[in-house]
Amino acid sequence: CAHEGSVISESVTPPPSTVASAVPGAPLPDQVTLTDLLGRLADPAVPGADKLSLVQDASAADATSLENFTKALQDNHMIPLIFTATGLSWSDQTPGNLIATVSAAGPDPKVGGFTFPMEFTPAGTGWQLSRKTADMLLVFGDSPGPPASGTLPLPPPPEPVPPPAPTPTR
Repeated sequence: CAHEGSVISESVTPPPSTVASAVPGAPLPDQVTLTDLLGRLADPAVPGADKLSLVQDASAADATSLENFTKALQDNHMIPLIFTATGLSWSDQTPGNLIATVSAAGPDPKVGGFTFPMEFTPAGTGWQLSRKTADMLLVFGDSPGPPASGTLPLPPPPEPVPPPAPTPTR
């Protein structure tokens, strides 16, 4: 595939118009369909209220949580967040849903990134991040996750490289 990932840019594009199929055995969507969806969720130019349609069963009360997620990404120097999706397969637990291993990385390799199995659910002619996955990644007002701290819990930064040992002088 020519597209390896999706990068958040200054311009905001509408969600892709890939027809969602809820029939296992049917062709899986292109990975770009999923990475574009995640790119919109992480895009600071997209207001939280405009992201509600990207998450299964999201309500107006979730808009603030979506805004906080983007702010946490910005605070942790993860914007623009670059996504790749691999291992797409139909869910064996929720018929019609799709599972993908998603990797996300920011622009600074020192900050690191994360890889996480994510579930997507068909919605109309497209896809949404499943509520189960959203609850694990995002702190929604009604989710059982940890309390909102204002920042995304990221892995610690890599240890600094120690300076070279001094060379003895003569």
